[in-house]
Amino acid sequence: MSQLRTVQVLGGGSAGSSAHVGSLAAGLVARGVQVTVCAPAALDRAYEFSATGAHFTPVPRRSDPAAVAALRAACAGADVVHAHGVHAALRAALALGGRQVPLVVTWHTRTHAEGARRRLLHLMERRSARAASVVLGASSDLVDRARRRGARDARLAPVAIPAPRVPPSVPDGKVRAEIGATARPLIMAVGSLVPHHGYGTLLDAARMWRRLDPVPLLVIAGEGRERAALRRRIKDEDLPVSLIGSRTDVPELLAAADLVVLPSRWEARSVLAQEALRIGAPLVATAVGGVPELVGDAAALVPYANAEALARTVARLLGDPAERERLAAAGPLQAASWPTEDDTVAHVLSVYDELAQPLAAARTS
Repeated sequence: MSQLRTVQVLGGGSAGSSAHVGSLAAGLVARGVQVTVCAPAALDRAYEFSATGAHFTPVPRRSDPAAVAALRAACAGADVVHAHGVHAALRAALALGGRQVPLVVTWHTRTHAEGARRRLLHLMERRSARAASVVLGASSDLVDRARRRGARDARLAPVAIPAPRVPPSVPDGKVRAEIGATARPLIMAVGSLVPHHGYGTLLDAARMWRRLDPVPLLVIAGEGRERAALRRRIKDEDLPVSLIGSRTDVPELLAAADLVVLPSRWEARSVLAQEALRIGAPLVATAVGGVPELVGDAAALVPYANAEALARTVARLLGDPAERERLAAAGPLQAASWPTEDDTVAHVLSVYDELAQPLAAARTS
């Protein structure tokens, strides 16, 4: 075969999917594949796709004629188009317009909605699944979901993201002092401030932690539309919680924490869970989506939206240094069992070859 030509399509791009595309682009280019990344311009500034050796084409997250035309032009001559997420898949299918080009779709996560929006999302997922030659799911339940939506071929994918940078040797005491957690336990949560990340339940648990001595400080790093409501609750209920906004020193914060909490309604391969376990930070997470298969026995799992179970588990671990040490030691061992970036690139490339070779043979026959 001549040089394989692929186009990677991102929509809004979650942190996990954007990091994955950057890793995938770098690995494919290193293996001689011609890669074009189509995404909003802001994502290239944040994730530096161009620096991987891939060609970058700015395409806004819209489905208007201009955006579709730009995507169609970028996909011209591609052997395989790979869309990441439901919205990106629908736009890629529209841009391809029935051309005989294999469309691979990776479902990294799922969107939560209610009422009419939930029905619309169901329809979008179904169209995305049926438009794809292959749907790759980041977790087993996403693979099952794609099959229920009508995917003709859905497979579990070894989706890896780049390992977080190793935190510099900054004394934990200095980090804790900067965020006001001296002489008291530090509990860290990281993520955008949106309803499905479960921060309402986390604040319910924080109210119960006021009975502990000393009272732990819950620090939440992230921004989002729920910030004002969370701040109002923290103030009105006098909760031991600090919102510190978006941070660039997350590895240092995780390394300094006594516990990391992930209270989400659903996650596939949570970036926070991966970072915490790799660093060796004890993790308490909800037993949802792909979390149990991701963390194994290297984290304490609790039901979603159960503030009492979350509060009780955190209190137990704060009072049990030996169990925290066990979790801290188990995290890196569990992380070592995850697929590597090389595993991910090799798997994706095998899927591309499987889909592209029959078409190439048909063109030359």
